[in-house]
Amino acid sequence: ASFTISLHKADNTTVTIKLKPGLQVSCRIRMKYVLMSELKIKPGDNVTFTFTCSTPEEYFITEIQKNIDCVSGPCPFGDVHLYPPGLPRLNRTYIWNVKASTKAGLELKFSASWLRQIEPGETCPDSVSYNINSSIDNATVNIGTFCRNGSVSRVKLLGGVVMSLHLPWHLPLATSGFNIASRASIKRLCIIESILKRESSITLMSPNYPLGFPEDELMTWQFVIPPSLRASVFFHNYSLSNCERKEERVEYYIPGSPSNPEVFKLSDSQPANIAGTFNMSLQGCDQDAQNPGILRLLFQVVVQHPQVDENVTHLVDLSKEKNMTVTIHLEGWPSRTPLMSEPICLICKDPRTCDRALTLTSGAVYRISFLCKDLSQLRITAEKGIGCMDIRWCQKKVYSLSVPKAITRLPIRLHKFNWKLLATDMINVEIMSPSLKLQQPVPEQRCNTSYSYSIVSATPETELNLGVFCPGGSIEKIQMRNNITISLKPFGKGFINESIPQDLKMSFVPHIKDECIFTVSPNPKAKVYLQTPNSPYGLPPYISISWFIAVPSKQTARLRFSKDRMGIACEMGRAFVNIKEETLGAEEIVRREDELLPQPRNMLHSFWVNISNCKPVDKTQLALQFWVTLADKQLDLGIILAVVAGAGVLTVIGLTVCCVKKKKKKTQNPMVGVYNDNVNMQMPGRKGRQNNESHVYAVIDDAVVYGHLLKESNGSVSPEVDVYRPFDGPIGSMPPSPPPFSFRKDIKRSSNPEEEPLPLMDTDQDTYTFAHQKSGQSEDNGDANKTDKGDTGMPLLENKEQDGLVG
Repeated sequence: ASFTISLHKADNTTVTIKLKPGLQVSCRIRMKYVLMSELKIKPGDNVTFTFTCSTPEEYFITEIQKNIDCVSGPCPFGDVHLYPPGLPRLNRTYIWNVKASTKAGLELKFSASWLRQIEPGETCPDSVSYNINSSIDNATVNIGTFCRNGSVSRVKLLGGVVMSLHLPWHLPLATSGFNIASRASIKRLCIIESILKRESSITLMSPNYPLGFPEDELMTWQFVIPPSLRASVFFHNYSLSNCERKEERVEYYIPGSPSNPEVFKLSDSQPANIAGTFNMSLQGCDQDAQNPGILRLLFQVVVQHPQVDENVTHLVDLSKEKNMTVTIHLEGWPSRTPLMSEPICLICKDPRTCDRALTLTSGAVYRISFLCKDLSQLRITAEKGIGCMDIRWCQKKVYSLSVPKAITRLPIRLHKFNWKLLATDMINVEIMSPSLKLQQPVPEQRCNTSYSYSIVSATPETELNLGVFCPGGSIEKIQMRNNITISLKPFGKGFINESIPQDLKMSFVPHIKDECIFTVSPNPKAKVYLQTPNSPYGLPPYISISWFIAVPSKQTARLRFSKDRMGIACEMGRAFVNIKEETLGAEEIVRREDELLPQPRNMLHSFWVNISNCKPVDKTQLALQFWVTLADKQLDLGIILAVVAGAGVLTVIGLTVCCVKKKKKKTQNPMVGVYNDNVNMQMPGRKGRQNNESHVYAVIDDAVVYGHLLKESNGSVSPEVDVYRPFDGPIGSMPPSPPPFSFRKDIKRSSNPEEEPLPLMDTDQDTYTFAHQKSGQSEDNGDANKTDKGDTGMPLLENKEQDGLVG
């Protein structure tokens, strides 16, 4: 097909058909017998041409430029038409270059569809775009690029304008969509008018964005809004130039405001909740010639209906708090930035200062309100710092770790409350839950409360995640080293009122040797599950953790591990499990990582469990779980009968002994109960004083001394020899000590029972204790690897017989 284009000379229009940039010449323009890749049609020309291919729109574009001189002659004001007609169906760009005096202003007024500004590089959905440039004294400023269907209704410019309209080849557009009018001088670079009739959100940019706004220039945005709506301004991206004189600023003219114009820095929170129409102006400065910098701005205007409770304020009294911040924000903040198209939800600390996130600091009282249709979008994140640099000033203080009522009374869900506990190296933290107590959630023991605590201990070198805890357990106290972060986090929609009980407290205590010590008072009616911190990943290398399990005097505790072995292999050092009851002479059970863990066992007294880690061979860390149950102590019926029968037999024996003793001479063996340094108290096969306890002052009743007479009696009950009686003295507060790490790398166990004991300390030479009869015996279900130090279980009667003292 052939095309004929005829241009009137008076139209001052030029048409250029040229190849798209970067394409090879695969299609040409044929005019008569001449082939060409570019055709330029000037004013007064009449040209007929064809293309050598059937799809020229893939190769060629058309540019139509019209020059309008409003300086030397009258301007053709009114609607701007698309001229000339009969152009081939190619992507086309219309350019209107209007020259005007800086003493006058030009106005571009758009039709009902209006325009929407887009960022550089962004495209319009229908591929129709407008680009507006201001031209003053041969200097061009890019006002912006716009798509159709927006809110920008007019653009007023000082001096000349270069207006471009880009159309796709397949869209037959009959009109340009705007007209040109003359206005008086606006005394600024430009004025952009935006009409917002309903709830909406628009984005606008400063001229030349993302490059710099012209030096010492002024421009204005006019927002026409019904008085029934509210507008808020948000700056999303801006930068400042280096000013020599003046100051870059933003000025607002708000009808009815007593302080027009209201001046703000670009770094300030911008006005919000503005009723009706207002103007906003951007003012530049005189820039440094050597280092001018860049002034640029991208901002958002959100228009919405006033909220039902916009006049309802909420009191947040933080005047008595210290080192605390409270931030009210949208869900997902700060990692998630809401889309500009999403419904806005604002927090206001006064009627005109609103934002998507508001931070309140301690020491003040605030009255806040919300511009938000759905408050469920909002969350509260708070943080409080507690520190101790000198234990003399902190040791007796108890700090409450409860969420303040100023927060729980707000109609906003709590997202997280963090307590940062800071102290020097020799000061540690003790966390207490005296009434509610804490529990570690495990599959067999889940939390049934509305919130939980996450506890992390950190140093510059390492971090120990103690785990998650919730109220309603048996852990009364946790002592930890280093700086601690405790985070309270609600479950679901819980924790939005002040009725939920909290009793967590903390204090600063002197240095402890372990990284962490738990104090546990088991619930008599439930199984208590306990596990190593940092579950399921396990303890970090060389970390030692202890548990003190309190057992009531009338009950016994059943201790059981969830697996048979620790499940690790050590590259350096050794991993140990230590168990020891808090009673005099109690054995200490020790297991290494290459041994079986202790079998289930009954503990008659309060006891310690210590777990210490080595450096494992691979990435598998030490992770153990054990549980404790309590039961009432059962008095064995057989023992009761034996005691009754034995008492009767001993009565008869006692009478006999009285008669025999009268006939004995004073020169015979020394009296029983008087210390005899000639008595050999050593058990056969053992050496050393500390093993046989020869230094113990023995008081032996007659039933034991004359126990052999029972063999001749008719009774079948043996006397109570070597029966354990519970220790009623004071209980210590220190956990069993695992072997030092310097000895864990190659620990050896002696296989020679005759090995010489260590030399006695001086303090042992004058120490004597009374050995009482024992009335109970600790159970050990199948634990074949006991270590019994100082065993005095051999009946003293047999020792006497060996030395010939009784005969």
